[in-house]
Amino acid sequence: MPLNYGASHLQLAAFALGTVGWILCTISMGIVEWRVWHVDNTTIISSGIAWVGIWKVCFISYLHVSPGYKEQFCHKFSGYDSSIPHEIYAAQGLLLIAMFMGLLGVTATIFALRNVYMGVTRKTLITHFFLAGGCFYILAGLCVLIPVSWNFYSVTHNQSIAFPPSYYMPSSPAAQEAGAAIPIGIVAVILLLLSGTFSLSYRFPATANTITKS
Repeated sequence: MPLNYGASHLQLAAFALGTVGWILCTISMGIVEWRVWHVDNTTIISSGIAWVGIWKVCFISYLHVSPGYKEQFCHKFSGYDSSIPHEIYAAQGLLLIAMFMGLLGVTATIFALRNVYMGVTRKTLITHFFLAGGCFYILAGLCVLIPVSWNFYSVTHNQSIAFPPSYYMPSSPAAQEAGAAIPIGIVAVILLLLSGTFSLSYRFPATANTITKS
């Protein structure tokens, strides 16, 4: 058994947690339920509920509000919609960065663990990849934390959005609540920050015969 095998249990946990956190980050970015709007006028929004995501807004309608849409109507946000609040556009960019950073963290951790479990004793190589993986995980967690917190703040303060007429959405809801994407994002933040901390805590065993060149 390699001498540095026993010192990597936390880093193995970091890989597992970081992978799950990265998957949850991707899920939260893809689903539309970031902010759930309850509206009083059900003429177009038949169910009285609309979902505001970071890429589009959707609701159920029994009217032909748009060609090809009979029941569920979705309108994708455009980069030219100045009425869309900053927290939505910030979430788009930051979550894309988080997904990329998380993937780099997973890759770096896999490479470091591969060296550990194959008995490679290059101290500089292993520690540098664990260090890089930890930094990537933490950066990914922070990139998820900002949009999740910002959008949750908007929900708790029932902030309105001046949607263009083509969206068929009221500018203000009667009430709104956090959708499923926000708690999923919070869990992703916790897992990514934990995995980053575990990766950064790696210490190469002093008893191992090390080859210091990278």
